[in-house]
Amino acid sequence: MGAAELDVLLGDPWDDRNPVGHAAVLAADERQEMPAEGERVLDEYRLNAEFVPVVHGGRLERADRLAEVLRTVWRRDPCLGLGYGFSSLIASVNVWTTGDEEQRRRVADLLLANGRVAAAFHELAHGNDFAHAECAARPDGAGWRLTGRKEIVTNVRRAQAMVLFARTGTGAGSRGHSQFLLTRDDLPAAAVRDLPRFPSSGMRGIELGGVEFADCPVPADALIGSPGQGIEVALRSYQITRSVGPAVLVGPLETALRLALRCSLERRLYGGTVADLPYVRAVIARSYADLLAMDAFSAVVLRALHLRPEAMAVYAPAAKYLTARMLLDAFEDLRAVLGSRSYLRRGPYAMFQKLARDVAPATFAHVSLTAALVTLLPQLPRLARRSWLADPSAPASLFDPGGELPALAPDRLSTGMPRHDGVVGALTELADGVPADDRDPVRRFAARLRDELRTLRDGCAALGPGDITIDAPPAAFALADRYTVVLAAASVLAVWRRCAGRYPDAALLGALDRLTGRLGGPPVLTAAEREDVERELFGLAVARCHDGRLLDLSARHVPG
Repeated sequence: MGAAELDVLLGDPWDDRNPVGHAAVLAADERQEMPAEGERVLDEYRLNAEFVPVVHGGRLERADRLAEVLRTVWRRDPCLGLGYGFSSLIASVNVWTTGDEEQRRRVADLLLANGRVAAAFHELAHGNDFAHAECAARPDGAGWRLTGRKEIVTNVRRAQAMVLFARTGTGAGSRGHSQFLLTRDDLPAAAVRDLPRFPSSGMRGIELGGVEFADCPVPADALIGSPGQGIEVALRSYQITRSVGPAVLVGPLETALRLALRCSLERRLYGGTVADLPYVRAVIARSYADLLAMDAFSAVVLRALHLRPEAMAVYAPAAKYLTARMLLDAFEDLRAVLGSRSYLRRGPYAMFQKLARDVAPATFAHVSLTAALVTLLPQLPRLARRSWLADPSAPASLFDPGGELPALAPDRLSTGMPRHDGVVGALTELADGVPADDRDPVRRFAARLRDELRTLRDGCAALGPGDITIDAPPAAFALADRYTVVLAAASVLAVWRRCAGRYPDAALLGALDRLTGRLGGPPVLTAAEREDVERELFGLAVARCHDGRLLDLSARHVPG
């Protein structure tokens, strides 16, 4: 079973008779409900098995395979993707990285029976600042007593279990919190109160509620890891979810692109179609280039989970931050193609407004973009001084989407600072000796990025202790932002080099043009070169859609 088989089960999304097609998904959204038939299909497919390691009876062995399956669901309906599955992944990875064998068995059995696990981390008063979470568990004999509330929790009412983050110490610092695996049936009903659902503009079908505990007894064996290990466990686990999430977000962008393309080809304007307008073709081509850049970058990050786990403290938050920014920007660009139709809740293009509403919280929920940059900042001075422009490239296998991988080993992930940056090392190797005025546009891009890396290295090496905290000045955050762009561009270059001939050259140039555009400065491509690239990308998008192939790097055949 895999993404191709799941696509067959889900059927043609554009067929109004399909009970899990766009029409049915939109109808469920209007009712503010999860698509019941969609959940039935995912039960049949046993989607939860994707979240359970093979050793515990599931199918989780490769992060890229997991991301491809989840992307298939999110391409149809982000609400279904989060409400049925991704929230259980966010919770369960904490158990796979740190839980004991009994806790792992319990979570595996629950998920393989099509159950759900909620991630009860968030408190409205503190957002992503988990270090100041107030929900507290105090020792009580052999167990604990839990008091406080968690809010904005996906599936909190219908989940059979939850992974909860609570304060267990009184002092300041990172050792004041712990995580607990709680099973609803094991908690006294009188000590647990479900809070009303929080209304939301996006993800309207998801049960987004809260839970309040009043001196609730918790058994000793509910503790995950050791007391005070909660933040460390979260940071390790986030490296998986922050890596899978960016790859998954390519799915809704694909559908938005198809909607914009269909509208441009079908709508008549000024005596022709909207697609006859050069500006419209350029917008679609540029958004397509964004999708390809996101796909290549996230593919490298997913492979790094297996091949370079020691570097994930940098690569995972970088991918989370940049791909979310690119996704939101691409949706705004595509609005210009659909115009007022991008806001309509009925009609052939109504799916666009739902996707736009759903992806907005998907980019800041779980971990916000600012929090991702805060995670990056302390790593950058060390890498600037010891790694950039000095480290060799990572092995070529890191840049081969779909290539062989060892099994995912969550226990190899570390919260320590990585000493090397082999992805940026690939850029250094590719750009070595390349003059900036080379006639080959790929070599010009490499030279431009090498110059940016030099400037970035000097800026990050000069960062002081006060520049790498949440109170850092805007200039420090700007450096972290630019690093994510350089890292993505290095990934794109290395993937095309490793897979020479597998992907169109126009896709490489378009992706690099969009990424370097985020850095500012003069464009690398001439006006004529950019026009040629965008013409080819628009034609490729049209051909892929007519041929029933995905727009991403896989170009896999799909229904519809």
